Amino acid sequence: MMSNPVQAYAKVTPEREFSFPADHQSHDDFRHEWWYLTANLVGESGREYGVQWTQFRFATFADAADPLRTENQSDIGWNSRHVYMAHSALTTRDAHYAAEKWSRSHSQLAGVDREPIAVYLDDWRWQSSSEKLFPATLSVTHKRDGVQPKNENFSFSLSLQSVAPFQLQGDRGYSVKSADGAVASYYYSQPYIDVEGEVIVDGVADKVSGKGWLDREWSSQILLDSQQGWDWFALRLSNDLTLVLFQLRPTEDGELFKSARLMDAQGNGFAINGEEIVLAPTDQTNQQPTQWQVSIPKYDINLMVTALNPNAAMTLSIPYWEGPVRFTGSHSGKGYLEMTGY
Repeated sequence: MMSNPVQAYAKVTPEREFSFPADHQSHDDFRHEWWYLTANLVGESGREYGVQWTQFRFATFADAADPLRTENQSDIGWNSRHVYMAHSALTTRDAHYAAEKWSRSHSQLAGVDREPIAVYLDDWRWQSSSEKLFPATLSVTHKRDGVQPKNENFSFSLSLQSVAPFQLQGDRGYSVKSADGAVASYYYSQPYIDVEGEVIVDGVADKVSGKGWLDREWSSQILLDSQQGWDWFALRLSNDLTLVLFQLRPTEDGELFKSARLMDAQGNGFAINGEEIVLAPTDQTNQQPTQWQVSIPKYDINLMVTALNPNAAMTLSIPYWEGPVRFTGSHSGKGYLEMTGY
């Protein structure tokens, strides 16, 4: 994939003001972004499921450097300078399935529609009913002519509802990702989504319901050379209180960076400094640690977080670990964990 240096793309700066529903759309001047949903669901069967869907956009050229563009030419048809990648996964206690799709941006293949909002790649589709993100449906299928191929073990079709305000992460949506402030993203979340629908695993359908969490993020640089990867937690402490926290692990020459935010369903929230966060793996029997201690003593938070299924590695073109978790301690509940760079 061809691309320009980071400096050729739009820069993330702290003074930006967010605007909805406009910021649900793609931000094509930036190098990359994603729409990212996780959900903790329970079926009528009593079986627990974790569901993930992510659609990424990558710019192959900065606007001014794209050799296919001419003055006043828009990003349409085969002249698009954007590529989309989508990941989906379904996790149970004893199984984990993941899949991936790629496409160049094209109205018939992959993209983001404005009104009603749609984020899609082939037959994986977030479809809203208006210019707002919710209510919406999310469909991840693998069917061809009504038949699901034998090598595709899962699909899901979900209804998504939320009336809670969006949460701006970091400082009013300006989310710093390094100790020296050299890397940042624009980042907002919706941690309060009611989910209903159906999942199909190995040909068996199950009606499901539960809670979902949407993250939206865009920037022009993900990591510094001195950063190795990250550990990201989305935890539902109660029906009204949620916690997002992450750390970026350094290489030998780097510095550990941690950040967190406590949020409620009324739209209130506040950032927590990294010095106040204790985040430590307690079981490293797998390549990626799937049991963690999470403590923020100032706010009486002390949790033991454990993966529902430790074998939830996403062995895709960009490998990482992603799966549902549960936790006990000062609070008990469910959430999601993502780990990269191991």
